[in-house]
Amino acid sequence: MTLDSPAAPQVPGADVTDATLIFNARAGGSANASPDLLVEALYGLGYRPVYRATDDEADLAAALADVRGTVFVAGGDGTVRAAALHLAGRSGVRLGILPMGTANNIGRTLGIEGAPLDVLARYEHARTVPLDLGRVTAPWGEDFFVEACGCGAFADVLAKYDPEEGKSPLRAVQALASTLRGFEPPPLALTLDGRAQPEAACALVEVMNMKATGPRLRLATTADPTDGRLNVIRVDGEQLDGLLTYLAALARDEFEALPSVLSDEARAVGVPYVGQAFHVDGEVRAAQPGVTGTVCIEVWPGALQVLVPPDKEG
Repeated sequence: MTLDSPAAPQVPGADVTDATLIFNARAGGSANASPDLLVEALYGLGYRPVYRATDDEADLAAALADVRGTVFVAGGDGTVRAAALHLAGRSGVRLGILPMGTANNIGRTLGIEGAPLDVLARYEHARTVPLDLGRVTAPWGEDFFVEACGCGAFADVLAKYDPEEGKSPLRAVQALASTLRGFEPPPLALTLDGRAQPEAACALVEVMNMKATGPRLRLATTADPTDGRLNVIRVDGEQLDGLLTYLAALARDEFEALPSVLSDEARAVGVPYVGQAFHVDGEVRAAQPGVTGTVCIEVWPGALQVLVPPDKEG
């Protein structure tokens, strides 16, 4: 899967009646719907749905191995990401998102918001659009992302927090405090589409496909995951604003407008690797002190097809 990987073929919505429902009962909004109600609603829209219970990655891989038509995923960003990576590059299949998580960064970027049954009703008049993914080749191996990949303060906080230990607001605050207290931005000279950028201390480097990552951190308010490009967000470590300034800018959806923030678009990004921690969506790639190289990040244009309903006013 390289930069020249072909886009997933179009799947005409009017001809697709096969449907598979993936439901994450552990997602934050799962109390607002049930597999039975969603299956009934899918029948009402003219689909022939099959519900597949998935408790782990092996179950999901088995459920999606021979799938055709539309895969409706009821869950949070992690569940949507897992399904998207299984479906990427495959013909005759598309993704329908029923957001039930806490952040729902993927759904929000695509304009898919609301209770699962309400979203499903809007899919009756949905269109199918190509969705980009990001591909990472790094000293630790190969990765793919839906939301973002990056290093710096957020990746270090995430590594300290360790998502594998489960969600905990207290641990999140402790990780934020301890990380920022001793954080020293490393000097990095990125390349954007092969063009070398001046070396600068980077407190944050985020290569974004979606507008937000993590706990709704809207770092790239102009990102469009259907345009064949990635948004590169950098925070100048030598001209840092105060933490409250960054939080206020995030709340106003004006992060990219801050003087210390650089925003670019590129199809390919090279980030020097000096052993620092990275995150790939919500997963941590731990620091490897003493290891050097380059983290190569590319867009995979139109990696899969996704349903996008009209907005609520449409």
